[in-house]
Amino acid sequence: MTTTPAPDQLVIAIDGPSGSGKSSVSRAVARALGVGFLDTGSMYRALTWWCLEQGTDLSDVAAVAQASRDLPLQIGTDPDAPTTAVGGHNVDAAIRESRISEAVSQVATNLDVRADMLQRQRALIADTAARTGGVVAEGRDITTVVAPDADVRVLLTASEEARLARRSKELHGDAGSASVEATRAQVVQRDARDSTVSQFTVAADGVTTVDTSDLDFDQSVAAVLDVVAARGERV
Repeated sequence: MTTTPAPDQLVIAIDGPSGSGKSSVSRAVARALGVGFLDTGSMYRALTWWCLEQGTDLSDVAAVAQASRDLPLQIGTDPDAPTTAVGGHNVDAAIRESRISEAVSQVATNLDVRADMLQRQRALIADTAARTGGVVAEGRDITTVVAPDADVRVLLTASEEARLARRSKELHGDAGSASVEATRAQVVQRDARDSTVSQFTVAADGVTTVDTSDLDFDQSVAAVLDVVAARGERV
């Protein structure tokens, strides 16, 4: 299985902290460009779900790494209907439950897991690009480790308050002060844990920062498409 896209296949890599909008924006960008969409975060969530379902102790580094190698994961990369399945069982809803959000960083900071997922992600990027002519891949490490040679690399960011408000709306349906405070610990703690193994707060050389603090969703999508156009890629 190849892990390197062909030169004529467009690869866009988008990283960013929790609540920056990278998943929804990346999916919309993929749809606009008519290419595939890969949410690498869903892969770590699926593994977390699998471990919890199997009764695997998340603090057992070796056991979680073995679970990752054994994980029967299937990822659908259609931006209109991306899917995540384990052993043929759709887990799209299950991996968004609060128990997964609270536990996923413990899995995602396992270096052996990250090594396994790296190979899976590169293979998915190459396969998707071959089938659709390109791919928008988003997630931790995507611009620096997984796809450092992507045609376009973007760090999508926003102020902490903007990110908290967005994640609060996603989880609680509103961005009131009570909901934001209920969300703060999850978002801030997750970013703190993830930052021990992944740099996603400062753009690496060649990565373009797009600050969406004062942008609505459509403006954020347009800003990323502008970066793609500025790099001479098709829009």
